[in-house]
Amino acid sequence: RQSDLSDKRYVYWWADGIYSHVRMDDRLCLLVIIGVTATGHKELVAVYDGYRESSASWEELLISLRQRGLTESPKLAVGDGALGFWNAVSKQYPACQHQRYWVHKTANVLEKLPKSMQPKVKTALHDIYLAEKREDARQAFDNAVERFEAKYPKAISCLKKDKAELLAFYDFPAEHWHHIRTTNPIESAFATVRLRSRRSKNCGSRDTTLSMVFKLLQSAEKRWRKIRGFKLLTLVADNVEFKDGELVSEQINRKAA
Repeated sequence: RQSDLSDKRYVYWWADGIYSHVRMDDRLCLLVIIGVTATGHKELVAVYDGYRESSASWEELLISLRQRGLTESPKLAVGDGALGFWNAVSKQYPACQHQRYWVHKTANVLEKLPKSMQPKVKTALHDIYLAEKREDARQAFDNAVERFEAKYPKAISCLKKDKAELLAFYDFPAEHWHHIRTTNPIESAFATVRLRSRRSKNCGSRDTTLSMVFKLLQSAEKRWRKIRGFKLLTLVADNVEFKDGELVSEQINRKAA
């Protein structure tokens, strides 16, 4: 929380919050950001006691990052539908694009459906985010809305409200899609944290719990691997344009010239 970040540059962020019980039935909300550098290395950017995933808590964290020198915006942030983070990042890093986490969105849509319909709708959602081009994804999106909206308006409303953010990954290299459609980098790190915090439930203060989680994440960081296609990260960081996952050749030729 005191380290100098003025020499850091992150291309992508994954952000999420995790709740942990501490003494006296209190709950600690840990706000965590993991970033990937232009060389492909994943790093723990922030671990913060936010009390809850509110806009104020996330903004306090992001202001702290800016004050410590992290003034350059990431190109893309990946997270779930919690509005607190998105409101805060829009204020502090307005140039950052938003990508919603597809696994969370799928779960949110399916929970609003009867079990008999869940397999059909899940297949329709897969057709959207596994499409090779944005136009194909939009067509699959519209098809899903047309098929299911009349009978299941709540589920489809949940899907429709984040359409642009769900398809943001098409503006980035196809080699990175596997990483930026989900928050897997942060979810896998949280698995160990959740296991340890359950075993030590109601044991310790907020500070000791925060310290424990930080050390667990710091240990996990040593095992994180580079993302696929990491050599393309420099191009993303330099604002080279990608369309449907492919490099827009005219722009790279102009930059080279």
